[in-house]
Amino acid sequence: MKNNLFFSSLICLGLLLSTGIHAQKTNFTIADAINVKSLGGQSLSPNGQFLAGTISDGRSRFGTDHFRYRDPSYLNTSAGELVIIDTNTGSEIRPFSSPVMVTRLQWTDDAGKLIFFQQKGEKMAIAYFDMKSKKVKEVKMNDNRILTTINGMQLLPNGDEVIVGVRKEGWMETAMAEYKEATAGPIVVYDGKAPFLKWDKINVTSGLTEIVKVSLKSGKVENVLPESNYGGLKVDAQGQYLSYTESFPIKTTYDRSEGGTEYQAGFKELSSSNDPNIIYERTKKRRSFNWDEDGSQFVWVDSGNVNLQTIEAFGKSEPLNLTKAKAFDDKEKKKAVKFSVMQWHPQGEKLLLSSNKGWWTIDNNGENLKMVYALPEDKEEKEKAPRRSLVKWSEDGNYLYVSYSEKDQWNRGIQRYNINSGQFEDLMTDSGIYNGWNFTDGGNTVVYSKSDGDYPSDVYINKLDFNSEKRLTNLNPWVANKKWTKSELMTYRDADGVELQGILYYPVDYDPNKKYPLVLEVYETFFDNGYRSSLNLLANQGYFGIRPSVDLEQGYPGEAWLKGVTSAINKLVDEGKVDNDKVGIQGTSYGGYAASLLITQTDRFAAAINISGKVNIISFLGDSPKIGTRNYAAAENGQDRIGGSFWDEPLKYFQTTAVYFADRITTPHLLLTGEGDWNVPATNTRELYYAMRRLGKDVTWVNYMNGGHGAGGASNESDYHDQWERIFAFYEKHFNPKDDKKETDTVEAGQGN
Repeated sequence: MKNNLFFSSLICLGLLLSTGIHAQKTNFTIADAINVKSLGGQSLSPNGQFLAGTISDGRSRFGTDHFRYRDPSYLNTSAGELVIIDTNTGSEIRPFSSPVMVTRLQWTDDAGKLIFFQQKGEKMAIAYFDMKSKKVKEVKMNDNRILTTINGMQLLPNGDEVIVGVRKEGWMETAMAEYKEATAGPIVVYDGKAPFLKWDKINVTSGLTEIVKVSLKSGKVENVLPESNYGGLKVDAQGQYLSYTESFPIKTTYDRSEGGTEYQAGFKELSSSNDPNIIYERTKKRRSFNWDEDGSQFVWVDSGNVNLQTIEAFGKSEPLNLTKAKAFDDKEKKKAVKFSVMQWHPQGEKLLLSSNKGWWTIDNNGENLKMVYALPEDKEEKEKAPRRSLVKWSEDGNYLYVSYSEKDQWNRGIQRYNINSGQFEDLMTDSGIYNGWNFTDGGNTVVYSKSDGDYPSDVYINKLDFNSEKRLTNLNPWVANKKWTKSELMTYRDADGVELQGILYYPVDYDPNKKYPLVLEVYETFFDNGYRSSLNLLANQGYFGIRPSVDLEQGYPGEAWLKGVTSAINKLVDEGKVDNDKVGIQGTSYGGYAASLLITQTDRFAAAINISGKVNIISFLGDSPKIGTRNYAAAENGQDRIGGSFWDEPLKYFQTTAVYFADRITTPHLLLTGEGDWNVPATNTRELYYAMRRLGKDVTWVNYMNGGHGAGGASNESDYHDQWERIFAFYEKHFNPKDDKKETDTVEAGQGN
């Protein structure tokens, strides 16, 4: 009998194991959020055979010395595992045995070398991985100037030389003197008559570089361009010319239209010691130049017309106006169409242009201008039209590949537009998230990142017909054993009747017969889902989460959050999903500001959390000195949407400042800041702590002394855990408050027994 019972028990245990009971899913934890990996800095070889990138997890965010922001001697390249994936076989090469600080990965044309910048201590170096020898080689530059990454890296077609930026001799001494004077003093003078704010001047100095050519074999350095503030470096297909733009800051301005910077553009013959050819003389009017893939011809827009010039013809003939008097908005030809440049054809023979009417093609000689795609004219139809963005023009010129997203449902992906038939064709559209489209040069291969909308992304490869998808990475296989939220697009109307959308995240182990707590994560407008650690952590606490959209109105931003988020809450409560007494709100940066402002207007929330968000928009005007006049610009005509200066619209500034209405707050409030936050200094958020404490309100302020923008989330691993544990405890305390009298009665009853 005992033996039969023993064997029966074994059989039952075997059945349990075979049915998967042993692999029950466990909760997604704070440690799990840190461990989620992604592949960044991707670079696809021209032939499509190799994909390079750096694999990193949440630890790459930790360890930044936020106090050294703008310190010219401080480098902060994120560490990751450098990986090279063979897209044909899926096999991997790991050039380094441990995480390394590399950036700007680039392949030579023959895919024989992967070239990159590598941080070594407090200096950058040029290095490359040789695919033949399977070895990393550092380029020993025969020059004492400091290498910088701010100009990127341009490879010459020979694969043996690169164009990079270096610091002029003596630059570090000058830059450090400016930085130390502003941070250490001992006396710091701020002169209102000086052309620049002190930190603007420091920023101007940080942009100065000399442009040089470096031999990968010998390390020989040749001067190309003298010290200036360069951008848009591009080498032509033959390696003869380097084109560039220059910026010349002349004063600090509070409005971009005031002309605080002058601009210039030119190109330099690399084999010549002659001065550069200036294609656009220094002036305050900014102009963008769009070069073809070969780097031999360029276009720009002036007064709505597209002009073209070639390097070969420069100085010999006048630029060609491609579009003048060739298209009109009305039959009477009174109003000419104004164009902008979308993309060069890969062969450089045509251009794709856009206007308010649609998309156009034109030959590079100005012939055959024609509209190939008409945009909807009706306003309502325009608002409902899917979002489309050009990612690739086919080599034969017949197709435009466009990313695609509908506006009322999650149907996203990529389409192909037939220029000849005028028809769109779905290549790959579904509810997933797609991004990072990377097409090979002249090939039949495309690489992209893809997610189902809830889980982290992986990388895939496909052919141009999109019928041969193959997965290249499986970065987080362990997530299959974790409990995960499910997201859903929800639609609601705000108090003004404006239709809005939000992303709803379901609690894990969801039971439709129960009501759950709800936490809102606010900012501005949301539509696309995609993996988000914060919402997955909250869902694993047994909460609904929502990222609600709001219709922010210029001049009245504070009202929009109240009108929008409360409507979203009402809908979920009416549907029986959410417990109306257990609703919390949180946000980071601008979203943290929204959370604090909202609780001055409503007592709807049981708990509110502000992470690195301002609370006083007036005192904030003079905060964040390291980023110059950003706070003035944001308030007057940027994200804060006040619509005027403090002296023009004082009441609107008061109305959108939470600290002035602290006496109205009844919601328990948690304030989380980073002492090293150069974006939203902790001193601003601190004002609300002092105000609420003075008024006897329920408030806690936690300042992470090693943290930056994001508080404990932008500090170290220990602080990251601490911040989330505090958030969980804060919501638990206020969603499920303990009845002190009941607890006392229970204790006394127990003692009586």
